[in-house]
Amino acid sequence: MADDSAEAAAARRRRLRWLTLAEVLGVSALVISALTLWNSYSERRHSEETRTAESRAASSKARILVLRAEVQRDGDRLELHAAGDQVIQGQTIAFPKALGVDPVDSTDPRIEASWFASGLKKARREAGEPERPRGDARLPVAITTRFTVDGDLAEDVTLYDIGYVTDGSFLGGTSIRLRGLSLIGRSSAKAAQARLDALWKARHKGAK
Repeated sequence: MADDSAEAAAARRRRLRWLTLAEVLGVSALVISALTLWNSYSERRHSEETRTAESRAASSKARILVLRAEVQRDGDRLELHAAGDQVIQGQTIAFPKALGVDPVDSTDPRIEASWFASGLKKARREAGEPERPRGDARLPVAITTRFTVDGDLAEDVTLYDIGYVTDGSFLGGTSIRLRGLSLIGRSSAKAAQARLDALWKARHKGAK
């Protein structure tokens, strides 16, 4: 009887050990499953956040407008283009007050020398500038551009330098030939005119 009792007790202990091992394996499987689900969720969330950040960065970049110019008609005109995929709907070109020229609105993106040539030559004379400067001279302008990106309408206000040269002859007087466009910096619509006037005065010490 004693041997039977001992064997029965040993059998119960073995069953308890197997039961404990089964429980451990079950808990381990649950932990592994939970970790797998968490890792999968974390990867999906990271991937979604990355795609969202990339989309926002691309959208923000698309709203940064940079213009490039193509010289036409022997320097009488600059045809303007967006350097990116934006579609220009219209522009307003503002000049330093010293030129006495009103802002020009255009639905065809361009800058015409005739818009400001007389005012520029007069302002240069009043500032005591030489009639024919060495190399390319610069005229700061503020270009407000209305454009579409991804179907949305946006607006950009940026200061640019118009590069130009003056040609003179005894009979024909002085003419302005446009050479190109270079970016100065971004501005708010409210501050643009004051910045233009400050740039003009800084470059033309004799300006009033």
